[in-house]
Amino acid sequence: MVTDTLSELGVTFLGSRLKRLGDRLQTDAAAVLQAIDAPVQPGQQPFLATLRREGPRTVGAIAQHLRMSQPTATRAVQALIDQGLVEVSREGRDQRQKMLSLTPAGEALMDRLERELWPRVEAAAISLCGGRHRELMAAIAAVEAELDRRSLADRILAPDLIVRDFSDDLAEPFYRINAEWIEEMFTLEANDIDLLSNPRERIVDKGGAILFAETPDLGVVGACAILKAEGGWYELTKMGVLKSARGRKVGEFLLAKAIERARAMGAADSLYLLTNTKCAAAIHLYEKLGFAHDAEVMRLFGSRYARCDVAMRFSPEPGSARTDPPQEG
Repeated sequence: MVTDTLSELGVTFLGSRLKRLGDRLQTDAAAVLQAIDAPVQPGQQPFLATLRREGPRTVGAIAQHLRMSQPTATRAVQALIDQGLVEVSREGRDQRQKMLSLTPAGEALMDRLERELWPRVEAAAISLCGGRHRELMAAIAAVEAELDRRSLADRILAPDLIVRDFSDDLAEPFYRINAEWIEEMFTLEANDIDLLSNPRERIVDKGGAILFAETPDLGVVGACAILKAEGGWYELTKMGVLKSARGRKVGEFLLAKAIERARAMGAADSLYLLTNTKCAAAIHLYEKLGFAHDAEVMRLFGSRYARCDVAMRFSPEPGSARTDPPQEG
């Protein structure tokens, strides 16, 4: 008897096992559609069903309803347009927005599928699940909810990360973590040494905060500070991750927690950072989480470090109010 390697590997290859199952079901579904001479593929039916249930929608809205990427939805919808089952119109005030809806042929096909095929598919699926279809669908929904909460990549690359606030016993790791990356790429400047040597006096006691990332196996591996600066500004500074912990997405975890803390402090609207173009990976991360290059911040604070040639400011979400801090005279 030939062994089933995927089955033996168990939950480690859950995605591959589910894909194999999905492929088998899709193959059977395609055979059924061909047998009844329906001019669609199995994967196209959810798009038709969305337009049937929700009415005219943009491709972006359809992608949201089906929880898939917009490029994937765009390709599928275009195939349905080419088949004459979906049509495009421009409605409302914004004539640039393309609305998609079922054509008469699409409506007729949906009438047929809903009346002749889908009830038989449902009965067959219930039989296939041995009557346990509700439990199966609930389990799938629970897995999807967990993925929404935290991706599989984060669970693998950043397992069990926790955030800690500053305490005096963490003064030494704060210095060591930051000295490691600064000395690797630049030179410790007087301002670095002052902040790293006196974190409580220079940062915490003056209304700032210092956060640390800790793992069960390596202990404290990352640090990041929010420094209360002049004129109502706050500086995100001294963010570093030990080389031994790189690849675990500690930096992204720590930056997200720092932004969360800045919001709680009422500092997000005036949060800035200073860095150098050599820190390309860090700059990409800053941009990903909402920082934008800012000439005003460079003018006001860029001279704090000899190595600074990049200044960025955190941008709140679109539509939220942003109150500029008072300008320095």
